[in-house]
Amino acid sequence: MTLGIRRRSVPAAPLLNTGGLHPVLQRVYAARGLRDPAELDLRLTGLLRPDLAGLEAAVVLLGQQRARGGRITVVGDFDADGATGTAVAVRGLRMLGFERVDYRVPNRFLHGYGLSPALVAELEPAPDLILTVDNGVAAHAGVAAAQARGIRVLVTDHHLPGDALPTADAMVNPNVPGCGFPSKALAGVGVVFYLLLALRAEMRRLGAFADGSGPDLGALLDLVALGTVADLVPLDRNNRLLVQAGLKRIRAGHACAGVRALYQVAGRDMARASATDFGFVLGPRINAAGRLEDMAVGIECLLCDDPQQAEAHAQRLQALNSERRELQQQMVEQAEAAVLRADLSPQAGLAAGVALADAGWHAGVVGLVASKLKERLHRPVFALAPGDEDGLEWKGSGRSIPGFHLRDCLAEIEARHPNLMLRYGGHAMAAGLSLEPSQVERFCRLFAETVERRIDPALLQPVLETDGELGLGDFGLELAELLREAGPWGQAFPEPLFDNEFEVADWRVLGERHLRMGLRPVGSRLPLSAIHFGGWSGQPPPARIRAAYQLGSDSWRGSPELRLFLRHWEPA
Repeated sequence: MTLGIRRRSVPAAPLLNTGGLHPVLQRVYAARGLRDPAELDLRLTGLLRPDLAGLEAAVVLLGQQRARGGRITVVGDFDADGATGTAVAVRGLRMLGFERVDYRVPNRFLHGYGLSPALVAELEPAPDLILTVDNGVAAHAGVAAAQARGIRVLVTDHHLPGDALPTADAMVNPNVPGCGFPSKALAGVGVVFYLLLALRAEMRRLGAFADGSGPDLGALLDLVALGTVADLVPLDRNNRLLVQAGLKRIRAGHACAGVRALYQVAGRDMARASATDFGFVLGPRINAAGRLEDMAVGIECLLCDDPQQAEAHAQRLQALNSERRELQQQMVEQAEAAVLRADLSPQAGLAAGVALADAGWHAGVVGLVASKLKERLHRPVFALAPGDEDGLEWKGSGRSIPGFHLRDCLAEIEARHPNLMLRYGGHAMAAGLSLEPSQVERFCRLFAETVERRIDPALLQPVLETDGELGLGDFGLELAELLREAGPWGQAFPEPLFDNEFEVADWRVLGERHLRMGLRPVGSRLPLSAIHFGGWSGQPPPARIRAAYQLGSDSWRGSPELRLFLRHWEPA
């Protein structure tokens, strides 16, 4: 499929200027909608106040449990957002004086997603309160099961609600109807962090702390930042504030033992921590536990204060992540072969939406398969596999392309075919569902038909948006470092990407898959080193190319060297 390069539009109004801001950064920020210099101030003093709907009831509920010494069980999700959110909830409540706090995380193969009746039935001894993190907005049966046992339920979530909400004792979710909180982009870990802020404020008001201020919840921000980026929620200004604060703690050496251990096993330098580390290095290692084994391994790593124990947990996560990569590669190859067998290649008229199922696939990895296929086919994709050893229930995970709301697509399927899915939920870009085995083939067909009906055909043409050309004087380590520090970059606030025409001075293949090139901007003799990971197609590059690239540095030889990290290139 042909990938197009398109330059982001920059507003015609005067560019953001704070007096001394690099012109390239002015252009980059303006293309992302930043107009006011105040938007560049990412100090925590600018964080939105904890004014989410439901916080008052939630704080009262928690206050009652603290006063009576009630037992609280935190129920998280089995992804990085759920793991970090669970760790933040447990750590934060203990910091605030709650003495009987534990956690349970569902096993995706035994309990399914979130607060399920199966999980509730296993809680022994029964807690006085269940606090959900990153789940619960659709847990009608789980909430009812808990309340039937006399357990009160406080839901904290950020997922989009269905037509009705469960009858929880309290609910905090910026996306429920009636919540006027300005940022709808909080991750699950961000929601529970706000709950802790509100709880501390109320405890201050009641004079609970001898020093008048209480514990420093800022100590949790490394985990908040990690979960926020790993969950791919949009980095609006409020989320960027949270992520930047977490990065500052990590760079200053103040991360928790688990985060430090994860950096160590990954061979990354905490002093140069970036949001990219969360999304591509730490997040996948934590997620591997929930995908292949038990997310408790990841949560224990983040809760651990002993460096040696944290390292042991991190090493286990490292091994699980290696196993996950091998399994993912096998499944992606099988999925690509299935696309070809079904004659669904782009040249043959690829369907607007693609859903693939395989009885031999691992349910914990189908989301990654969907993600890889989505990138290669530029289509909304679902991948499905048996959710348990008996194959009595299948799990599907989907990924979408910008502009197509995946959960809304599932909602339409549910409205038209009410008995098709057992459960579903998610976001615009990612969603999940459960099916009976007899409905798998039918879902795959209906998904393709529904996407075809709903999608704007223009969205199916893949386009790589760039921030335009760099001038000869911009190719230097100074700008590369400025760009690295100018984030945090992430979902809906993408890392700067540029495009230029280059002459190819030399090239060679690295490790059978990667392509290293010596480039010169057209019309100059400036030598530049470039690498395109996974870019070797078996054909040598032409003498002249147009390339989309990130300007960065590589210090693997000891001292930093300027490097262009190519995302795409084509003959000029």
